[in-house]
Amino acid sequence: MAARAPYFAPEEGARGIRPGESPAAALRRILATPGAHQAPCCFDALGARLVERAGFPICFMGGFCVSAARLGLPDVGLISYGEMVDQGRLITEAVSVPVIGDGDNGYGNSMNIKRTVKGYINAGLAGIMLEDQVAPKACGHTEGRKVISREEAVMHIKAAIDARKESASDIVIVARTDSRQAVSLDEALWRVQAFADAGADVLFIDALASIEEMKAFCAVAPGVPKMANMLEGGGKTPILTPAELKEIGFSLVVYPLSLIGVAMRAMEVCSLHMKHVP
Repeated sequence: MAARAPYFAPEEGARGIRPGESPAAALRRILATPGAHQAPCCFDALGARLVERAGFPICFMGGFCVSAARLGLPDVGLISYGEMVDQGRLITEAVSVPVIGDGDNGYGNSMNIKRTVKGYINAGLAGIMLEDQVAPKACGHTEGRKVISREEAVMHIKAAIDARKESASDIVIVARTDSRQAVSLDEALWRVQAFADAGADVLFIDALASIEEMKAFCAVAPGVPKMANMLEGGGKTPILTPAELKEIGFSLVVYPLSLIGVAMRAMEVCSLHMKHVP
């Protein structure tokens, strides 16, 4: 794969990727500054450009919204590695802010994890989120999810870090566990600590169910950035403001449904309007 070649060159002093800076270095720089940095989830290049134009320093390519927009199908493991990395390349070429890509469960075993990470690096993504669900995976915040064993989950994070080293890259590894719903909060806390010990750069527990659980998560592995996702429209995690999330200890906030929900509603209303125009 060719190296990242964005259509729009970054400007000196830009909030996103600066001249001569890698996307991952830009992401690391942003996350090192105080605050709970917001990253709306986009599903295509146009949406990413609008996120950038609105002034957000980070964009997140969400698996849920890419599966919905690209396939018209739910986030249940139907989107493939090839489709996700292709979408990621189109998005990173269109913007000059760092983009984190949803890598789902890596699309297989440790060797698949390494291929996925290297593909995301070559696509110009600044970070990759990897989860510990079994295949086929299910959408976050849904019941009935299952996770792989502790040992295999940690092995997958180590494989991702090995792939980064082999590529001489600094891509940010976001380690996600779905074990809060699949097993217990204690299991989720154990896993994120193990992921941090293995070298993950950002930690994420999906579907935390209370502010108390969010505080317990942020107390794990001090110094390692924590990610929160605000599932607007109905999820298990309390919806808090960026200021409230910062106070708890989060460094990164993503919004998985906001943009695609608005886009779907707008297209639905427009379609119905056109249908009834004489």
